[in-house]
Amino acid sequence: QVQLAESGGGLVQAGGSLRLSCAASGRTFTTYGMGWFRQAPGKAREFVAAINWGSTDYGDSAKGRFTISRDNAKNSVYLQMNNHEPEDTTVYYCAADPYVRLSRSIGSYAYWGQGTQVTVSS
Repeated sequence: QVQLAESGGGLVQAGGSLRLSCAASGRTFTTYGMGWFRQAPGKAREFVAAINWGSTDYGDSAKGRFTISRDNAKNSVYLQMNNHEPEDTTVYYCAADPYVRLSRSIGSYAYWGQGTQVTVSS
């Protein structure tokens, strides 16, 4: 198993930047594919970005603005978010896929963090 803890959320102005971090503990971090999702109240959880050993994938809302990266030595995955829009206001979740797929599907991820709130002011 792996435990995930997100950090880095907060209040940011539209057009500004935030960097989310997700620290993993437990089983060897390199054996997981990692993803970021987000979920607004009353809405379905939305795919944001994913990374495995050497590839990345982005949802439509993230393309051109967000960058996912990982540091295996620090057991961490990051989401650099630039040019924030008010629509980015929501809770962001880090997730781990034990089969290292570059997946957009929620069902591929067995482990989830508690989430971190991002609020974008206009």
